[in-house]
Amino acid sequence: MINTQTVEKPQPVKRGMLDNVLEQFNSAADKIDLNPNVRKILSITNTEIIIHFPVRMDNGEVEIFTGYRVQHNNALGPYKGGLRYHPTVDIDAARALAMWMTWKTSLAGLPYGGAKGGIQIDPSKYSKGELERITRRFTYALGENIGPEHDIPAPDVNTNDQTMAWIADTYMSTKSTSERSKNQHVVTGKPVGSGGLEGRDRATGYGVFLTIKFWAEKNNESLKGKTFIVQGFGNVGYWAAHFLENEGAKMVGVQDAFGSLQNKEGITVEDLFNYGKANNGSIVGFPEADAMDGKEFFGLDCDICIPAALGNQITKENAHTIKATLIAEGANGPTDVEGEKILLERGITIIPDIMCNSGGVIGSYFEWLQNRNGELWQMDEILEKLEKKLRSTFKKVTAYSEEKGIDMRTAAFSIAIERIEKAYVLRGIFP
Repeated sequence: MINTQTVEKPQPVKRGMLDNVLEQFNSAADKIDLNPNVRKILSITNTEIIIHFPVRMDNGEVEIFTGYRVQHNNALGPYKGGLRYHPTVDIDAARALAMWMTWKTSLAGLPYGGAKGGIQIDPSKYSKGELERITRRFTYALGENIGPEHDIPAPDVNTNDQTMAWIADTYMSTKSTSERSKNQHVVTGKPVGSGGLEGRDRATGYGVFLTIKFWAEKNNESLKGKTFIVQGFGNVGYWAAHFLENEGAKMVGVQDAFGSLQNKEGITVEDLFNYGKANNGSIVGFPEADAMDGKEFFGLDCDICIPAALGNQITKENAHTIKATLIAEGANGPTDVEGEKILLERGITIIPDIMCNSGGVIGSYFEWLQNRNGELWQMDEILEKLEKKLRSTFKKVTAYSEEKGIDMRTAAFSIAIERIEKAYVLRGIFP
C-alpha cells in the first residue's frame, strides 16, 4: 500500500504596515539618492517603549494592560503622534505609524518628528471610569518619556479630546504646583474648554476635503455632482463627508466597523451622523440606505474613495475592483504597496496619507503654539491658516511629481526625506 500525504501549499505571508512604510521609504530614498548614513538612521526608530501596567476594574479585579510608545526620529523637533486604543496595536504597528508621522510632519514643514503608540485594548468592553483609570495609569507609567518639548501625543483611533484631557491632567499633576500650567501642551486635541483649539475636531477631515478640492481645481473639475464613498465614519470620515456634501458632492456608500451601506441616490451625511449617535456609534440599520456585503464595498461605483479607517484596507485582493478615479487617504497606510501598484497601473490617482490627512497634525501644531504662547485663536483664522498650509504642500508635491515623472506618494516622501537629510548634513552626527 502506498501512503499518500496531502501537502498544503504555504500561504503567502500578509504584509504588515511596517513592511509597507519601509518599502515606501526605500523607494523614495532610491529616487533621491539619499545619503547612505542618513538612510541607516531613518530606517530604524530612536526609542521603543513597551509598558505592562495594572489597573483595578469596576468589579475590584486587577487587569494587566500593554501600552506602547515608539519614537522614530526627532531631527526636526519634538516627537509628535497619536495614541490609539485598539486590539491591533502592537510594536510593529507603532513603529510603522511613528515613521509615517516623521514623513508627515516633515512634509508639512512643521518643527516636529514622528512618534506613535497606544494600548492593545478594545475600549468598547470597558466603562468610562475604567478607561479613565487605564489612561491615567498609562500616562503615569510613560513618565518623562512624554513632555511638551519632547514627545506630544494626540488623539487617534478610539481616543478623543476626553482621553487627552485625562492625560494632560495626570501629567500636569506630576509636576510641582508652579510648573503645572507650563505643561498644558504635553498633548494636543484637548477639549476647547481645557486648552484645546477651536476646530481641532474637524481639522483632519477638513484637510482630506481640501486636498480633494485642490485636486479638482488643478484638473478644472467641479466637486458638484461627484459621488464618493467613505470607509470609516468616525471623526475623519464624517467631517470629510460633511465638507464634500457642502460642495455639492454626494455620498453613495459608507462603511464602519459594524456594517456597510449604499444608496445610489445619496446618503445625507448629517442624517447618518445623527442616526449613528443614537445607535451606539453604529450605522447599521440606517433606513435611508441598503445594507451590503462589506467585501464588495470598495467596488462601489463612485468618483472618489476615502479610506478613513485602519491600515492595509486596499490590497491586491480588492484594488482591481475599485471604480473611483481618485483615492484620498484619510487613514494612515490604508493602501498597501501591492494594492497601490495595481491602482497606479490602472491610472487611478492617490492623494497619499502623509499629505491627505495631515490637517490633524497641522491643527495640533496650532494648538501647541496657542498653549505655548498663551494665545486664543478663532475658528475662521484657524481654518484659513490650515488651508494656506495645505495648499502650499499640495502645490509642492504636485509640482515635484510632475517634474520627476513620479506618483504623488513618492514625491511626498522625497520632499519629506530631503528636508530631514538636509538637517543631518548641516548638523552632523554627535560626537
